[in-house]
Amino acid sequence: MFPATLRKVKKMPKMKTRKSAAKRFKVTGSGKVVIKKMGLRHILTKKSSKRKMNLRHAGVLCDVEAKRAKSMLPYEN
Repeated sequence: MFPATLRKVKKMPKMKTRKSAAKRFKVTGSGKVVIKKMGLRHILTKKSSKRKMNLRHAGVLCDVEAKRAKSMLPYEN
C-alpha cells in the first residue's frame, strides 16, 4: 500500500498538565518549586511595611509539597 515512511505511527496519548498548577508553580533549574506568597492582594493597611516587603519575594515549597506539585506538571524538569 504505502511505504513505511508515509504511514502514520500511533503514539501514546500525551500527558496533560494541570493548568491550575502551571499558573501557580514554576520549577527552577535545580528542581526547586517556586511560588508567589499569599497575603499581598487586599487589606494591606494593617500589615507592616516589613511584612509586605517579605511577601513580595518568591517562596520555595518544601520537599513533600514540591513532589505533589511536580506530579501535576509532567513536562517540567
